Amino acid sequence: MAHLSRLVPSARGLLVFEAAARTGSFTAAAAEFNVSQPSISRSVAELEAALGAKLFERRARGLALTGDGTELYAVVGEAVGRIAGTVQAIQRRRSTAKPVVTLSVSSSFVAHWLLPRLGTFNAAFPDIDFRFDLIPGVLRGVPDNVDLATRIVAADDPAYHRWPFAPEVIFPVCSPSYLRERGKLDHRGDGAGHVFLWLTDHAQQRWAPEWGNVARRGSSRGIWHEFTDYSVILQAALNGEGVALGWLSVVSSTLLKGTLVPASDLIIRTGRHHSLIAPRSRPVSPLVEDVAHWLQAQMAQELDALDEALQLGRSVLPRDRSAHSQPPVPPPERR
Repeated sequence: MAHLSRLVPSARGLLVFEAAARTGSFTAAAAEFNVSQPSISRSVAELEAALGAKLFERRARGLALTGDGTELYAVVGEAVGRIAGTVQAIQRRRSTAKPVVTLSVSSSFVAHWLLPRLGTFNAAFPDIDFRFDLIPGVLRGVPDNVDLATRIVAADDPAYHRWPFAPEVIFPVCSPSYLRERGKLDHRGDGAGHVFLWLTDHAQQRWAPEWGNVARRGSSRGIWHEFTDYSVILQAALNGEGVALGWLSVVSSTLLKGTLVPASDLIIRTGRHHSLIAPRSRPVSPLVEDVAHWLQAQMAQELDALDEALQLGRSVLPRDRSAHSQPPVPPPERR
C-alpha cells in the first residue's frame, strides 16, 4: 500500500476537505480553521489536482459532493470523527488524572500516626493521589523517585529542602494493661518480670548507658523478642505483649489516646530532630510544600498537647562517649 504522504499534498488538505464536505461551505470551513475562504478553496483545489478528480460541484446554494467526493468523505469523515473522539478521551483522562506525591516514611509512622488521621489527610488533599514508600526498620537514604521523606539530616544539608518536624525524644512505652499487671520498669534492676520488644536494627550499645542494667542482655532476666519491623513492635506493645522503645514522632497519637503509656519515668532527649525533606535535585512543587506544611501543623498540634506530659519524668541527654571504653556507635535513624 502506498504511503498517504505520497498520494496527497498534505494531511491538512484532507481535514479541510472534511470540514467543507461536512458544512457544505468553504466559508464555514474557513471559520473552523481561522483562515480566509480563498485559502480553503486553494487547499481543496490542490487535493483535487493530486487525486485527479473533482470533489465538489460549486453551486449557487453552496457545495455538493461529486461521486468521488462522496466516496472519499465516507472514509475521511469516519476517520476524522474517530480521531477526534480518541483525542477527546485522552484529554479527558489527562485532565482528570490526579498528580501523585510519593512519600518515603516508616511503616510504623503510617500505621500508628497517619492512618488514624487518613480521612482528614484525604479531605485536605482531594486532588492528590499518594504513594507510600514504606520502610520497616531504620530509615537511611532517600530514593530518587521520592517527593517527600522523613529523615534526620543536618539543618544545613545542601542536598535537601527541609521542614522541621519533631525532636527525637525516646522513652519506653507499653499498654496500660501491661503497666497495671507488671508495674513500671526499674532501670537499675535486671528486667525480671518484663518482656522487651526490640528492633534488630537498633544499635543496643547506643542506648545501654541510659537504660541501665535493664538493657544489659548478658545479665538481664527479662524476656527479649527481636523484630525487623518497628510497626510490629508497636502493635505488640499495644496488645499488651511487652515494652518497646517509643519514638515520639511515631507514638504521639497513641500517647494522646492513652493506648500506650510511658513504661518508666525515663525520657531520652537526643538533641537531634526529625525533618520532612525533599531532594534539591528537582524543583519542589507547591503540592509537596502543602503536604509538608500540613504534616508539620498536625505534628505541632500533637506536640503542644503532649508538652506538659513530656516535662514529667527524668530527662536524659546523650552521654559523653569518651567516658566509655567502647567506641561510639552511630545512633539509629528514626523508625
